Amino acid sequence: MNHFETFVFDLDGTLLNTLNDLAASTNYALRWAGMPEHTVDEVRRFVGNGVKKLMERAIPGGLENPRFDETYATFRQHYLVHSLDTTQPYPGMMDTLRTLHDQGKHLAVVSNKFYAATQELCQHFFADYIQVAIGERENIRKKPAPDTVVEALRQLGVDRASAVYIGDSDVDIDTAKNCGMPCISVLWGFRDRQFLLDHGATCLIEKPQDLLAFS
Repeated sequence: MNHFETFVFDLDGTLLNTLNDLAASTNYALRWAGMPEHTVDEVRRFVGNGVKKLMERAIPGGLENPRFDETYATFRQHYLVHSLDTTQPYPGMMDTLRTLHDQGKHLAVVSNKFYAATQELCQHFFADYIQVAIGERENIRKKPAPDTVVEALRQLGVDRASAVYIGDSDVDIDTAKNCGMPCISVLWGFRDRQFLLDHGATCLIEKPQDLLAFS
């Protein structure tokens, strides 16, 4: 089994269960615009490519809808206020991060969530352990492009040779591949085992503590 010095994490569905807050803000914006709402399970299938893509999937007609921009803006405004209403780390995650940190590992978050929300959530939950947190930014391509992971490694001052990427989706699998890094796919997130296997997962873990076997 490989052992790594740097652990780069996805955020939603990997470190944090953000689904109910994302669904609440999605439906708030849809109600505001007089559009049909979605179940939490439907929103689960929409997430993984950033919140703009989430709203593109949630709004009838997507980007072609003439009210897309204002509905998306309403979502963002609501989510920035309510992103901590029910969001929590997955069970066992805080102890796992603490152990990795105490072992001297380098820890980073790379998310397709917009930058302000990524920063707020990581500062709130993981300030003692996560050294670098990068969200969606206008001047850098989002995942599955390698740019944000490369930037995280640069800020950590490490190279990818001893780094691993951890995520819960097909986007994360593709991101790791595009970075030339191994990927650990987690089974507690927004996608199930078969979905991950169908999209190329080669290493799956069932609980956060399983990461310690790679440290």
